[in-house]
Amino acid sequence: FFQKTLTAVKSWFTLFGWSKGQNPISVPHSLRGDVCIVQLTVAQEKTFKRKADKDKGFYEMLLHLNGQPIPGIAASQALPSDPVERMFQLHWQHSELLSFLRGQGAYLSHVMPEFLLAPEDYKIWTEVNTGLRVMRSSGKLSGRPIFVLEQRTFETMSKRAWTDVLLQIYKVFVLPCVSSRVVPDPSSLESLHNMPGIKSEPLCSNVYSRYERTVLIWLNKQYEKHRKIVWKDSQRGGIPPMRWIVNFDQDLLDGLVLAAQIAAYCPYLIPTHFIKMYTNPRTHEQLLHNSLILVKALHSINLNMDIKV
Repeated sequence: FFQKTLTAVKSWFTLFGWSKGQNPISVPHSLRGDVCIVQLTVAQEKTFKRKADKDKGFYEMLLHLNGQPIPGIAASQALPSDPVERMFQLHWQHSELLSFLRGQGAYLSHVMPEFLLAPEDYKIWTEVNTGLRVMRSSGKLSGRPIFVLEQRTFETMSKRAWTDVLLQIYKVFVLPCVSSRVVPDPSSLESLHNMPGIKSEPLCSNVYSRYERTVLIWLNKQYEKHRKIVWKDSQRGGIPPMRWIVNFDQDLLDGLVLAAQIAAYCPYLIPTHFIKMYTNPRTHEQLLHNSLILVKALHSINLNMDIKV
């Protein structure tokens, strides 16, 4: 499950995270490297600038999605040459990033700044803080717990931490761009009266956010409007029945709902692709058939999001 989530996250941010085209990312390696690349071989210089594509950095991506920079952190950072000082600055940057995202409504209380560091910086962080903890304990002072993880466990934790950061960035900066104004459509209102509605108010669900429920409302309206148009000449089951779409997994499995959404914007795909779909699929083979057609339709309009059938 987590691997599928990670794949989806990487695909979305690769395609849509940056303002000037695609930027392939890996989690956590390219994200960690983007904020801490320095040249340790040049000893004379006091500071080193990140060597990254000017418009393809992590903070540039955040600026693109958020519309404003994180207070106190510039998109192009200079890092000290001293490894310990560099670690402290990166740890501070990650602390500010997490605080900023939490202030925007992100759920990241489980992510520690040190989990976002590169392995070499995390090793320095544990050595420094373990020493400080010994000094504090001798002076009867206590700090927050220090998690000393071996390298393989740290890599797993770092991948999960960066994945959660990206997911929460999507939640607080991308989802709220969904308009809450769902314009009623006269042609579908009458039939929609026959099914329960979905409320978009904030406290109506403990599963989906207001913005996700707005998308569900849109899916219901679009599907009800276009199912009779897309499959009016269907020879593989006729017009599909009315349905109540309340989730993003089970209700989309047969491909019909997604096909109706695409057909609303690309009606020329109806005779070439969607007319061939089973409108009342009952077997795994028929579900696979519908999924194949849906993925081929996405490829035909160059919307290649690496979705597997």
